[in-house]
Amino acid sequence: MSEFGSLRTTYTASGLERYEVEVVHRELNKYQLMRGDDANVVCARANAKAAEWDEAWAKRSAVDARRQEREVSARDVDAKKRLATERTTEAVKAIEALNGLLAHTLTVDDAIEWEDLKDKSPYPVPQPAVPAQPAGPLRPASPHEPSLTDVEFRPKIGFLDNFSAARKQLRLREAESAHVAAHAAWQRGVEHTDRQHLVNIASHAALVKQLEEGYAADLVTWGTEESEFLDAQRAAAAAIDARRATYETGDADALTDYCGMVLDNSQYPECFPQDFEIEYNPANKVLIVDYQLPSPAELPTAIEVKYIAARDEFSEKSISERQLNQLYDESLYQVALRTIHELFESDVLSRIQAISFNGWVKSVDRATGLASESCVLSIQVGRDEFTALDLAKVDPKICFKKLKGVAAAKLYSLTPVAPLLTMSREDKRFVSSYGVADSLTEGDNLAAMNWEDFEHLIRELFEKEFATTGAEVRVTQASRDGGVDAVIFDPDPLHGGKTVVQAKRYTNTVGVSAVRDLYGTMMNEGANKGILVTTSDYGPDAYAFAKGKPLVLLTGGNLLHLLANHGHSARIDLLEAKLLLSESD
Repeated sequence: MSEFGSLRTTYTASGLERYEVEVVHRELNKYQLMRGDDANVVCARANAKAAEWDEAWAKRSAVDARRQEREVSARDVDAKKRLATERTTEAVKAIEALNGLLAHTLTVDDAIEWEDLKDKSPYPVPQPAVPAQPAGPLRPASPHEPSLTDVEFRPKIGFLDNFSAARKQLRLREAESAHVAAHAAWQRGVEHTDRQHLVNIASHAALVKQLEEGYAADLVTWGTEESEFLDAQRAAAAAIDARRATYETGDADALTDYCGMVLDNSQYPECFPQDFEIEYNPANKVLIVDYQLPSPAELPTAIEVKYIAARDEFSEKSISERQLNQLYDESLYQVALRTIHELFESDVLSRIQAISFNGWVKSVDRATGLASESCVLSIQVGRDEFTALDLAKVDPKICFKKLKGVAAAKLYSLTPVAPLLTMSREDKRFVSSYGVADSLTEGDNLAAMNWEDFEHLIRELFEKEFATTGAEVRVTQASRDGGVDAVIFDPDPLHGGKTVVQAKRYTNTVGVSAVRDLYGTMMNEGANKGILVTTSDYGPDAYAFAKGKPLVLLTGGNLLHLLANHGHSARIDLLEAKLLLSESD
């Protein structure tokens, strides 16, 4: 059965509450951390995932039990051959499921039906039944009342008694006395029976009253518990309605939770971890997904099961290593396209303009025996470009490459690649205050700095970043003309060369024109790489232009991270900067 961790409250760098809860299913080796800013939604997602895993485990257990039962009951050769055929069919279906990962989602509407999230089931506990009434006490039949005419009370007059009046009278008095005594005993017995009957009547009445009172109490308890159940249902439904309203206003956290529910609903074979993290940037409407993928060792390999009568055993035939490698690569390309499709299709309000998907694999390094995790493929694509595709007809790998996705030639080698866009997990781009570098005054906002100070800070930062690696950083004269702010010469014969750096102290999203300018400058300088640094972020068109080119786009969050790496801290508040700069203008 699934296990839950306790609901924990965390806080973002800006002080906003976030909630998280762990869900674990040890038998299935499944783990997922549900996150969100609404506790009800987080718990609902956790419960839904636990129910899904429990159902999957129940099905697997039932299948295993039936298989074992069939193997035990299959006594003759023909029965065991039929069982081998059934197991072959199951193995083929498992392989076919992997080949059809992308096709499967095309038949599903991935948009969340908010009403379906509500629990509308009736209270599962039946109303207490009216107790059966105990039978009333029966009055015992009265014993025979002694009568002088009864045989036992007839005078026992003997032969001699007839000759003596006195003796005869004595016998008459003895018979009468016996009758009187018997009648008195009978009377006492009748009175005792009457009293006992009255006691039985009272006991019956008390039992009936006890049953009626117990039934009434059970009804009250049941009614209270039913009301609590329905109240909880209504509260959960109200929370879903509130979440829907928040989502429809464009709230970034609500959109993240919504996308999490979409991916939770996606049905995959058991070998897929289905663990992921999502981050949405409302400034440029880019959604980043870090998605856990299975390792090659976790994929099913059986393709045929035969019964060997001579050895009375079942033998499994596996696909070849070449087939497994091909199956693995094709599966991962399908997952990337499938995830992007599900998120774009479910985004009925068109809040997401671009998606960056990073596929991560946890595995054991065969060379060291140590656990490792690496990003094996990464792709970023805009909504219009992706939705124009006919996914029912594409070759997943060719489509992935056409969209300028990044991956090793052989995914099964688990060769890591650099993600095209990474998450800012600690939300450092928009923090309230940090200590500042030597050239800054405490409380300065990088986005509101003097432009010369900002360019000098960037040059100084890159000088620290690259000087320790053997590279030479030559700074240019500060200018405001969009030219080169720094030039980096790296002597490494394989990865080195000339890199030009530009700094943009912006409060708005950087458009594609600035990235085009950097690329042109890089070509004019004869450089092999260009780096653009800004205090804000980039639009989807800027990322799209940079894709496939030797360009690095560093956001405000990346800038704060670089500062922190060198023992400095700062803050970026774009709204404050806009106000300050407008006042200075």
